[in-house]
Amino acid sequence: MPSLVIFDLDGTLADSFPWFCRHVNDAADKFGFRRVEDFEALRHADFRQTFRTLQVPSWKLPAIARHMRAVKSRHLDEISLFPGVEPMLRDLSAAGIRLALVSSDSEANARRQLGGLQDLFETFDCGASVFGKAAKFRRVVRRAALAPGDVISIGDEVRDIEAAREAGIACGAVTWGYAALEILRAMRPDVLFEAVEDISRIAARTPAPQ
Repeated sequence: MPSLVIFDLDGTLADSFPWFCRHVNDAADKFGFRRVEDFEALRHADFRQTFRTLQVPSWKLPAIARHMRAVKSRHLDEISLFPGVEPMLRDLSAAGIRLALVSSDSEANARRQLGGLQDLFETFDCGASVFGKAAKFRRVVRRAALAPGDVISIGDEVRDIEAAREAGIACGAVTWGYAALEILRAMRPDVLFEAVEDISRIAARTPAPQ
């Protein structure tokens, strides 16, 4: 069982996909990539496939990410935490499990979304590039002075699973976020969480239902 859980924010703790759907086409018009017509199809593709489909040049990604973070900061009232997140985080913390957050969003946005729950997290490592989470995972593990085997990351996308494996830590995937269940299952994460309450089982040292 892990000593440290590294959480993703969007799609894992925060229900931000509806917000993304409302605002991404404004970014498409601003930066000159294809508008999204089928949002459900995005959930069945990884980020690389999505970028190819939308014809997003890789050199524009940092500017697009900065833009979306800025837009999000103006619309945080549209995004709530998933039901059950607060008691789940408190369960883990009360059990002595350390918590960290790694997100491509800004730390300021993350703290505002978490509100009083931010105090449960010992580390925030934010502003990750789209495919830059592995380095941040390694840095969080070093700061915590733990072995990689004592750590699990929990996210909602293929790139979260890939980054965890690159960093040598266990990977958990949640089914209520951006990526569809089928694509997550195909990636064979170490743990697949189908309800927020299942994550609390880490604190209880009992396995999630299979």
